[in-house]
Amino acid sequence: MKHTIACLVENHSGVLARISGLFSARGFNIDSLAVGTTTDPSVSRMTIVTRGDEKILEQIMKQLNKVVDVIKVEDLTSEESIDRELILVKVNTTAVTRSDVMQITNTFRAKIVDVSPSWMTLESTGTTSKIDAMLELLQPYGIREIARTGLLSMSRRTDLAGSGKKGQSKKMAKEEEEEVAN
Repeated sequence: MKHTIACLVENHSGVLARISGLFSARGFNIDSLAVGTTTDPSVSRMTIVTRGDEKILEQIMKQLNKVVDVIKVEDLTSEESIDRELILVKVNTTAVTRSDVMQITNTFRAKIVDVSPSWMTLESTGTTSKIDAMLELLQPYGIREIARTGLLSMSRRTDLAGSGKKGQSKKMAKEEEEEVAN
């Protein structure tokens, strides 16, 4: 089963390597990984898509929560969420096929972002199934190149950053607790 995991992490060098290393060290594959900063520049949001049963997901969640740079982890698989992906696709065209490719582009509400006499580059956003359906229709014309972002996902009901202090890592929280105790 596919699982979508959202993580808030401290935005500094080495965090991505630690997270991806955690997956590879345990033999888990990452199907998709998208990372970007949040409204707080010291915090990044990671959207990770992986496969496995409930036991594997539980193991991944526990391991992610142990990483010092991880602020919060949430499984978005069973939640009602908004999922989107971005794709750039370069498709072969001729004078004869160009209008057909443009019709597919319009049907999927994609954009033409570059044109040459022998190809067109299209941009589209949507669910993974929408992107896959568009690619299936473009395949007969000859796809020259594809660049996909990977899945981005956000819960409709809750904010990932909604609990705890904004941008506060586990390490910072522990140091603060120790100061209060002393």
